[in-house]
Amino acid sequence: MTKFIKIDGLNFHYKVSGKGKNIILLHGWACDLHIFDNLHAFLEKNFKTYSIDFPAFGKSQTPNSVWSIENYTTFLEKFVKLNKIKNPILFGHSFGGRVSILFSSRNYVEKLILIDSAGIKPKRKLNYYFKIYTYKLLKKLIRIKILKNYSKNLMKKYVKKNSSSDYQNANEMQKKILIKIVNEDLKNVMPKIQSSTLLIWGENDNATPVEDAKIMNKLIKNSGLVVLKNSGHYSFLEKQNEFFIIVNNFLQNDK
Repeated sequence: MTKFIKIDGLNFHYKVSGKGKNIILLHGWACDLHIFDNLHAFLEKNFKTYSIDFPAFGKSQTPNSVWSIENYTTFLEKFVKLNKIKNPILFGHSFGGRVSILFSSRNYVEKLILIDSAGIKPKRKLNYYFKIYTYKLLKKLIRIKILKNYSKNLMKKYVKKNSSSDYQNANEMQKKILIKIVNEDLKNVMPKIQSSTLLIWGENDNATPVEDAKIMNKLIKNSGLVVLKNSGHYSFLEKQNEFFIIVNNFLQNDK
């Protein structure tokens, strides 16, 4: 059943079904709750399962300000409180993993499953900073009247060539949010996570590489890492049957 809930004056969309312990599924950037349709159907047989459209995605309203991971985590905390959810089990994919990490570092969760999760600030090469400074220079040139039209066209071409698909496909507010969150490093809060944690990663993930998972595995005390062969950033879709078996074993293990 899909529902809407109002938090801080904004309407947010979610889906809930099933009975039992509470599970919350948190999607990645540029996705919505439907990315978890198969997983939701699998879990609802034994758990009360929530799938959420993050603010600015799916059918949820877009915030009026540029949100950080802190804002998204506070939103999740309010969602949990309003729905009287106690000790949830969290699933976080990619961007949803960022929120899951911060939430779990300061709230009790029964279990945590991070899937190809973001949260480690990537090591930047010199050409990255060159691109950033070039972009800032183009923004300044746009303000000069005589160069305005030329600079606008040049910037469009530059952004198309040098920015990620996530940035190019985002609306204006999503772009601002993406710029704010992409460099947020959560390594400092990972040791605070006390819950049993499972890291599931695609062997060929280029967005959040396996090296990130290994760092998380070291920093999160009670954690284990499973790497799925021949899969990428959407390992839970690419290797669905294997993923379901691994998740089921982890959820049934109460040790």
